[in-house]
Amino acid sequence: MLGVNARPVVAKVVAPVVARLARAGVTADMVTVVGFLGAVAGAVLLIARGEFFWGVMAVTVSVLLDLLDGALARARGGGSVWGAVLDSTLDRAADASVFGALIWWFAGPGDNRLLVLLALLCLVLGLLTSYVKARAEGVGLACDVGIVERTERLIIVLVGTGLAGLGVPYAVHVALWVLLVGSAVTVGQRLATVHRAAAGRALP
Repeated sequence: MLGVNARPVVAKVVAPVVARLARAGVTADMVTVVGFLGAVAGAVLLIARGEFFWGVMAVTVSVLLDLLDGALARARGGGSVWGAVLDSTLDRAADASVFGALIWWFAGPGDNRLLVLLALLCLVLGLLTSYVKARAEGVGLACDVGIVERTERLIIVLVGTGLAGLGVPYAVHVALWVLLVGSAVTVGQRLATVHRAAAGRALP
């Protein structure tokens, strides 16, 4: 929801950068892949080792590249089906790397089984949130509802993890609990929306 509302403002901010990249011959797929690799590197090399603050900084910079790829594709004459699939797939993988890194840390040196469970549940619910929408759109139904979409999910987990890196106690606990509840509600909202829209319709 936040992502949709922020797009017009973001578009104005990134327009000059997009224009320069387009003139330099950079493609949207290049930006997508670089952003994905940066996010995974930040998660695996820093967050998974307990370097929460710097890991969050690295992941945040990489995720911000996601603001550029769509605009860059349009600036170069329009996006492709391949580019759209690649972007969505790598977005899911980048998100999973953050939660996977938290699970790795708290299952090892971080030694907190509750946070392992919370991070795992948040990872599963995040994937379900995306899957319900994709499956609904695959049968011709719109499903753009939910209080916690990808933007909110990343903000919550990265802010909580970053604050923990600065020494704020229980910041990860709070973030994961909030995300768990919000993600569960979102999955429920999307399933309810699809149920109403389907109204007994047969598969096309």
